[in-house]
Amino acid sequence: MNSENILPAKRERQNGFVEKLVNGPVEFLIKKRIKPNTLSYLGFLCSIGAACFIALGFTRSHIFFAWVAPLLLAFSGIFDILDGSLARKSGRASKAGAFLDSNLDRISDATLVLGLIYGNLVNYAFGFLLLFITIMISYIRSRAENEGLNMKGVGWMERAERMIFLWIILIVESWIYFLSEYLTGTAITWFFTTMILVYSGLLIITIGQRIFFVFNSLNKENGSVQDD
Repeated sequence: MNSENILPAKRERQNGFVEKLVNGPVEFLIKKRIKPNTLSYLGFLCSIGAACFIALGFTRSHIFFAWVAPLLLAFSGIFDILDGSLARKSGRASKAGAFLDSNLDRISDATLVLGLIYGNLVNYAFGFLLLFITIMISYIRSRAENEGLNMKGVGWMERAERMIFLWIILIVESWIYFLSEYLTGTAITWFFTTMILVYSGLLIITIGQRIFFVFNSLNKENGSVQDD
C-alpha cells in the first residue's frame, strides 16, 4: 500500500502551529550544535523525574512541592517536540534517532503509569490496565506503520494529547486538593479518580479508532489489489 496517505486535518493544523512555535528555539539549538538525541535524553530524564515525584507522593505532600511533577512533565513534552523539529531542520533525522526516541517514549509512558500506582493515585489493578491500554495504542501504530500506513493524527489521544491531559489533571488536582484542605479541613480526592477514568475512556476510544482505521485501510488495499 502507498505509504503517502493523506495527513489528517487535525495533524496538519497541529504541525503548522507547532512549527511556528518552535522555529526560534530550534534555530537557537542548531546554532549551539545541540544534537536531537540530547533533547530526547533530556525529555526522558524529565519524564522519569516526574514519575519519581509522583510515586513519592509529592503531588499531595505540600503545595510547594506539588508543582514539581507537572513542571517536569511540561519540560518532557517540550523536549519531545523540539527533538523531532531539530532533527528535521538540522538534517540529522535518521532511523536510529527515530528508533531511540520511540523507545524512550514508551519507557517514559510506562514509568509515569508506575508512578501513579506507587503514588497511590490509582490502585494496582487499574494501573496495570492503564499501562496495557497505553502500550496497545503505541503497538497498533507501530504494527500499522509496518504495513505501510501513515498513522499520524489517527485517534483522539496521541502521545502529545496524553501528556497534555495528564499535565492538566495533575495541576488542577493539586489546586483542588490543597484548597479544599485549607478551606474545609478535608481534602477532595475524587477529582483525580474521576478524570483518570475519563482519560482511560478516551484511550480506549483511541484504540477503537486506530483499529477501525487500520482494518478499513488494509481492506481497501486488498480490494485494490484484487481489482488490479
